[in-house]
Amino acid sequence: MRWALIGASRIARQYMVGAIRAQHGEILQVLSASAERARAFADEHHIPRSGTDLNELLQNPDVDAVYISTTNEKHVPQAIAALTAGKHVLCEKPLALTLKEASDMVCAADEAGLVFATNHHLRCSGSHRAVRALIASGRIGRVLSLRLHHAVFLPPHLQGWRINSPGAGGGVIPDITVHDADVARFHLGEDPVSVVAQMASSGLGEGVEDSAMSVWTMASGAMVMSHESFTHPFAGSGLEVHGTDGSIFARDVMTQNPIGSIELVTASGREAIGFDQHDLYAEGVRRFHAAVAGDGEPAATGLDGVKSLAVALAVRDAAARGVRVEVNYGDLH
Repeated sequence: MRWALIGASRIARQYMVGAIRAQHGEILQVLSASAERARAFADEHHIPRSGTDLNELLQNPDVDAVYISTTNEKHVPQAIAALTAGKHVLCEKPLALTLKEASDMVCAADEAGLVFATNHHLRCSGSHRAVRALIASGRIGRVLSLRLHHAVFLPPHLQGWRINSPGAGGGVIPDITVHDADVARFHLGEDPVSVVAQMASSGLGEGVEDSAMSVWTMASGAMVMSHESFTHPFAGSGLEVHGTDGSIFARDVMTQNPIGSIELVTASGREAIGFDQHDLYAEGVRRFHAAVAGDGEPAATGLDGVKSLAVALAVRDAAARGVRVEVNYGDLH
């Protein structure tokens, strides 16, 4: 498959260029708002073409798919333009800043008959797949609760718009809570129904929240507790799933790298659970390529991206108003 990159981003540089090439994809072009940045990125990664003109990129008949990793407010027009031009799209989360815009992206892809996927990388990890398999196998019985702790320290080179630009989609809720929403949906196989939440600016946020805590009610009656932050340098990350017959403790697994550990605790004792340590992003690209070829769905569909955004929007709304909020998923199913 032949790709173009819309956004000369850190995530593209650190993860996606290698992931695409590991799956025998070819990168033909990179786009940035800065011609200099685009050219430097292209030179660094041996990409033939670079530029700032989206229309020119999308008119290239050799480009089959685009990967979008620009700031959040740009995702919608860029994705819609790419789909209109007949390109498959893999888009970073959150898909958009509003539920309607995200839904419009999914509808545009459906109407065009193209693959549209959300780059929720955590569901591609061996650790999360191992946790999901434990739950599905019944090893912990009926799930009672899921605890997600995803409070980290946002390094200086990533801060910028994430901590000071509401218009660009900054804040920890659109940046991390969307990931945790997708993780909960992936593991439990159901959608949050309602949320209560608090958010704060605890040291980095400049006009946006940098920390959030929320509790979600699931249709099954299970409860989810979620904690996200940009200001916790030593907290570690992970998840716990507690059931009637056992508990799962997964530590250091809320990461872009294939690391961490999983322990299953039941009446029989403690058991270390192994998992595949493949590259998360290469697996995401593999699934995307397969979907384009007609073999199943991408790891996270556009609808998955809409639903994770819906939960994040409900969390922010609940925190802002101090009330329980029903999660609105719109008209998509």
